[in-house]
Amino acid sequence: MKNSNFKVSRRYFISRTSKATLAIGIGSSMIGSAFLTACGGGSTEEGGVILRTGFEQTPLPYDYTALEPHIDAMTMEIHYTKHAAAYAKNLGEAAAEEGVDVSAPLEEVLMNISKYSTKMRNNGGGHYNHELFWKIMSPNGGGEPTGDLADAINASFGSFADFATQFENAGKTRFGSGWAWLVLDADKKLAVGSTPNQDNPLMDVSDFQGIPLMGIDVWEHAYYLKYTSDRAGYIGNWWNLVNWDAVAERYDALK
Repeated sequence: MKNSNFKVSRRYFISRTSKATLAIGIGSSMIGSAFLTACGGGSTEEGGVILRTGFEQTPLPYDYTALEPHIDAMTMEIHYTKHAAAYAKNLGEAAAEEGVDVSAPLEEVLMNISKYSTKMRNNGGGHYNHELFWKIMSPNGGGEPTGDLADAINASFGSFADFATQFENAGKTRFGSGWAWLVLDADKKLAVGSTPNQDNPLMDVSDFQGIPLMGIDVWEHAYYLKYTSDRAGYIGNWWNLVNWDAVAERYDALK
């Protein structure tokens, strides 16, 4: 059921940042306000984890070969230069056609996506999802999280193993194409779910809502050259690439 009770108090806004005026309300849900308030005024030029997404494709943070053997170089090159690049290009066109201010974060559009065209929804989601996907993978990834993120996973799921099982199941059972997500939910706890196509939990039309901390692409173009129809094998090997430091930075900025 769609969560329409994502409430964040005024005290929470003020405690998170002095730039509370950046917060925006989207109907009865305050997920957008929570996200932008927590993000503050950070920009892509300031380095560190990126919580506010622009409308243009950013450089891949590693070589196409860097994630081998878990994701092969050809898949990475096609995925980044063809699929993700097309989403960015089409998003730019949609923004121009619909008069969107591209100097504002893409998240503002996604959180109000019901007001925009299907072209904006598909390509805005595709661009956002992939920009996050690249950043939460690393050739030095894998293992398990530590610190506050590990504690939150244990509190929300019982153990890392139980979390991993739920996350894998969300990806394996997503019918057709889509994404599986780890999000910060309305109660400031972690939750796992999935969305179809290029939708994501920030969208006001999504049945699964929250602030994304990490997501895995389960479209066939993300894995088919290496794994063919073995989506489960792709998801299982993907744990070797998760950049837990990046995921933890997102969590620490938003909790």
